[in-house]
Amino acid sequence: MVNYLIVLFAVTLIYISVAERFRIYAGLMGLQGFLLFGITLLELQEVNTTNLVIIASETVFFKGLVVPFLLFRIIKKTGVYKVHKLAMPGFYLLILTIIALILSLVLSKALVNPYINTEYMTIALFCLFTGMLLIVTHKYILSQVIGFLVIENAVFILSLAVGNKNPMLINIGILLDIFVGVLILGMFALRLKPHTLELTRLKD
Repeated sequence: MVNYLIVLFAVTLIYISVAERFRIYAGLMGLQGFLLFGITLLELQEVNTTNLVIIASETVFFKGLVVPFLLFRIIKKTGVYKVHKLAMPGFYLLILTIIALILSLVLSKALVNPYINTEYMTIALFCLFTGMLLIVTHKYILSQVIGFLVIENAVFILSLAVGNKNPMLINIGILLDIFVGVLILGMFALRLKPHTLELTRLKD
């Protein structure tokens, strides 16, 4: 069952890399949150109330519900619904994404050892490369924040890859990073709307 969820997560990454509408990005980020909940729950060595509450709070509530809700609100406030017209075309991004997947497979095989789960390492690297592609190839800052959120998911999966079945402290840190990133974007969207077009063209 876990393998199916991992494959589905990889499919969402491919879809994110070629999508051109921010509403699709927001929906896929929510779907990834639910997939991470399923993957983490199935991998837990010990399921108790504390673990379940923490995992559900971070993945289902925050990643699956709060983050997409905030992204939809920001999209509506800014009025920016599609990626920048000068962004790299989806076809070329798809090719780069496939190359990233192959590179992830090669690197994960090279890092094989008893302490690393190869499957999780592969998907974590693929997630990392996909987020970096979004940041580098897109013009709008909203696209770059989506890339940042994808990279945060990569760190989450990496915590599973190294054998930590209940990464509480790491997950709390990731949650705070995501919250700060979305909060900053929300401030830009709500307080500086008259300059939205100029701000969305800025690069980090």
